Amino acid sequence: MEDDLFKALADPTRRLILDELAERDGQSLFEICTRLIGKHGVGLSRQAISQHLAVLEAADLVRTRREGRYKFHDLNTEPLERIATRWLAHRPPEDNP
Repeated sequence: MEDDLFKALADPTRRLILDELAERDGQSLFEICTRLIGKHGVGLSRQAISQHLAVLEAADLVRTRREGRYKFHDLNTEPLERIATRWLAHRPPEDNP
């Protein structure tokens, strides 16, 4: 699962998608595409953005929910928190002079 997480984070477009979901959770594919074009000049097709979202879902960074015929995407920070906690919890105490 960690490999999926790092693979997902390696791509700048996927990081922009996460930034947009961090700013406003619960966006549809159309909303994500619109925000990426308007704010960042990312002119990818809806299919390409959908593929990026699939990678983020595989890493459990994005969760989806359906409401009627609409699918909404939500940011899930738990995988990031687990990784950060794993490494930060093992930091040696700082030396104080």
